[in-house]
Parts: sequence; structure tokens; C-alpha cells
Amino acid sequence: MKRHIFEISSILGAITAVGSAMTLERVGMAFGILTGLTTCILNVFYMLRKDAREQRQAELAMRETEARLAALKGKESNG
Repeated sequence: MKRHIFEISSILGAITAVGSAMTLERVGMAFGILTGLTTCILNVFYMLRKDAREQRQAELAMRETEARLAALKGKESNG
């Protein structure tokens, strides 16, 4: 798909207009918002993984406890 020179210059003009409207304060604000959103998303991802990991550990601990109780009951009935 070939673009004509007028389309390219129009796109470059739009990018330049947006760039010139951005002051340092607005850039800082946009960067702060982006950083906050990224931190929030990463924290949610981390907490979901942490919850899943803790759930697996709790299930494993429960199985180990049940196995130990079964072993103790087996020793008591044999002894």
C-alpha cells in the first residue's frame, strides 16, 4: 500500500502538533500515570501468583498432615 506525499506530510504534521502541545509538565504527568498503571497491573499479577503458590503450599501441608496422622493411627493399631 503506497502512501502519497500528502498523506505522509499530514501524518507527520499531526505527530508534530501533538508533540508540540506536550509541555514538560504534561509529559511528567503522563509518565506518572503510565508508571502507576504499570505498577498496579504488575502488583495484581504478582498477588495472583502469590495466592496460587500459597494455596498449593497449604494443600501440600494438609496432605502431609493427613499422611502423618494415618501413619500414627497405623502404628497405634499395630502396637
